[in-house]
Amino acid sequence: MKKLSRKIQIGVMGSTADLKYSKKIKKIAEELGYQIAENQATLIFGAEKDFDSLSTAACRGAKKAGGLTVGITYGKGLNIFEKKNVDVIIANGLERGGGRELTLVLSCDAIITIGGGSGTLTEMAIAYQANIPIISLYNTGGWSKKLSGTYLDERKRIKIGKAKTPKEAVKKALKLIYKKL
Repeated sequence: MKKLSRKIQIGVMGSTADLKYSKKIKKIAEELGYQIAENQATLIFGAEKDFDSLSTAACRGAKKAGGLTVGITYGKGLNIFEKKNVDVIIANGLERGGGRELTLVLSCDAIITIGGGSGTLTEMAIAYQANIPIISLYNTGGWSKKLSGTYLDERKRIKIGKAKTPKEAVKKALKLIYKKL
């Protein structure tokens, strides 16, 4: 396996609290962040300014494992929801809904999706276009369930990987990242 001169960067993309996910799904997100940190990867996530999200829950999990976290936020300013859990905040000046998602996804070696609404769908499409590996936790609902194990179009650039557990998702993401090196 080829070694990088930097840490692997794995993005977690998922539902925001307004989609009313369950406490069980939130615990899965925290475990996902924990597994990313346990595997010495940096967690990249969409840092929300107004409410909690599954990505923020993953950040909390990564911090419990002593991991490095980077939150990409929209607009300007570094004030984000529960910022005490984030090591680095990047404000890209762009808005939620396409702009911020571009910076977020292109900063990742792979993304793992959990649940997901329209923002997660946008992030999956960006990763697909950029040939960035995508692994979805299919048992968490949303776009992760709908698109797991499929291609986004007939070009079949990359197949969206399917995982049942956070540990399996991280293992598959790392395998795909090292395969690309």
